[in-house]
Amino acid sequence: MGVSEGPRKVLLQGNEAIVQGALAAGCRFFAGYPITPASEISEILSVQLPLVGGTFIQMEDEIASMGAIIGASLAGVKSMTATSGPGFSLIQENLGYACITEAPCVIVNVMRGGPSTGLPTNVAQGDVLMARWGTHGDHPIIVLSVSSVSECFSVTIKAFNLSEKFRVPVIILSDEVVAHTRESVVLPNQSEIQVFDRITPSVPPEWYKPYADNNRGVPDMAAMGDGYRHHVTGLVHDERGFPTQQPKEVEQFLNRLHSKITKGFSEIVMTKSFDMEDADVCVIAYGSVARSAMRAIKDARAQGIKAGMVQLVTLFPFPRKVVDSALRQCKAVIIPEMNMGQISREIHRVNQAGTRIIKHNRIDGHLITPNEILKHLINL
Repeated sequence: MGVSEGPRKVLLQGNEAIVQGALAAGCRFFAGYPITPASEISEILSVQLPLVGGTFIQMEDEIASMGAIIGASLAGVKSMTATSGPGFSLIQENLGYACITEAPCVIVNVMRGGPSTGLPTNVAQGDVLMARWGTHGDHPIIVLSVSSVSECFSVTIKAFNLSEKFRVPVIILSDEVVAHTRESVVLPNQSEIQVFDRITPSVPPEWYKPYADNNRGVPDMAAMGDGYRHHVTGLVHDERGFPTQQPKEVEQFLNRLHSKITKGFSEIVMTKSFDMEDADVCVIAYGSVARSAMRAIKDARAQGIKAGMVQLVTLFPFPRKVVDSALRQCKAVIIPEMNMGQISREIHRVNQAGTRIIKHNRIDGHLITPNEILKHLINL
C-alpha cells in the first residue's frame, strides 16, 4: 500500500502511518535496529522501501544506524531511523555529528518507560528533554510530537520537509500508545502532498563553499559525488568545511547554526488550540496525553467549566508565544505528562504572568486517563 494509491481511507496503526508519511516525503534510505515499541516501522520499511527503489539496512546497533543515515543524507538521499529509549541513548553522539555537519535526517523515537531497559512495552514521555539536550554542546535541533495516527502521517512529512529546508536533524517523539493505536486515516494522492527537497548549489564547482552563509542561514547542499568539493568533519569548521579555531569563525559558525532555526521559527512551531476562545482554564498537553486531555475538556464543558486545550506539536524550539498567551488568558493551567515534569519546566520558565500551574505526572507505565485530568478541572 502506498500513498500514490490515495485518496483512500485506510485503517492504520501509528507506526504504519509514520512509514507512509516517510515514503510520501521521499524517504529512500532507512537504517535501524529492532526495538520495542518501534519495530513495526523498520519491519514495514524493509518491505516497502525496495519497492520504490529505496534501501533498507538492519544495522548492528543504533550507533551505526545513525552513522548510516548521515552518510546516506550526505550522498543526497532522504534518510531516517526509528528507535526507542535505549537506542535513542546510543544515537546521541552521532546525532551531534549530524547537527554540526548539517546533515538532514529524521529520527523517530517511540518512547517507552525508562531509564535503561525500563518498561519495554509500556508508555512514557520521559525522553522529552533528552530529545532537545541529549547530545553535548550548543546545537540546533527540531523536536516534534504526535498524538494521533493522522498526525503520524502528516507530521512525518513535515519533519522531512523541515529537515531538508533547514539542514537539521528532526526528531519525532511518538509513544507506545500512539504507535499501536489503530485509526482510520485518509491517504491523499501524492500530487496533493507538499514535499520540500534540499536546495542544491547553482554555482560552478570551483565557486562552491559548502558552509557559506546566505540570507536563509542554510547553505546550499551538494551531494557527495556530484563534482563539488565537500569536506565533512565533526570539528567546528569554516565555510569551506575545514577545521578552524579562529574565535571569529567559531562564533559565526555556531551563531549561524542557531539563527537558521530562529529565522524559521514561525514555520517550525506548530500548535493546536481547542475551545480556547472563552477558556479561563486550560490543559497543555502533547503526545497520547493530548487525547485524554481532549476528552477531559469536553466533559468539563458539559459541566459548565470553561476549559480549553493547547496541544504542542512542536516541542522544540519551544512555542513560547502560544504558551505565554494561554498563561495570560487563564487563571490556571494543567500540565499532564507521563514523566516527572519535563515540559512543565519549560512552561514554568515562560510563566511571566504568575499563572497557577498544576502538574499531573504519571510514571508507572500507564496512560493518563481523561478522568484524572477532569478531576483537576472540577476541583479548581
